[in-house]
Amino acid sequence: MNQRIAQLALVVADYDEAIAFYTQKLSFELVEDARMSETKRWVVIKPKGEDGCRLLLAKAANEEQQNAVGNQTGGRVFLFLHTDDIARDLANLKAGNVKIVRELSEEPYGKVLVFEDLYGNLWDLIQPALHTKR
Repeated sequence: MNQRIAQLALVVADYDEAIAFYTQKLSFELVEDARMSETKRWVVIKPKGEDGCRLLLAKAANEEQQNAVGNQTGGRVFLFLHTDDIARDLANLKAGNVKIVRELSEEPYGKVLVFEDLYGNLWDLIQPALHTKR
């Protein structure tokens, strides 16, 4: 059996502001933006590079969903974004005025920092350690 998580839904307050944040401040690619009804769109984004898991930006449609915007995990880190150059990406985050919640640190698994997206969701940005065989 071969399975993988292809896409996650991220509840957002507004399609266009979410697209702008992720494409302009995080340099994600807009994969799809299709109108499904007067109030619903199918909006998919992904990090540049390899074709991994994508995010479906899902606009909050009721009060319960609106309450989840920015807090889908109860205040824990929600998403983990790997990078090949954390210094470059940190400079881009700072240039875009993205809030850094925990500054860059070196951990056994690599270099990591925590940032907030436009709604307050917490993200780990990780440059994995290069493991060499001994």
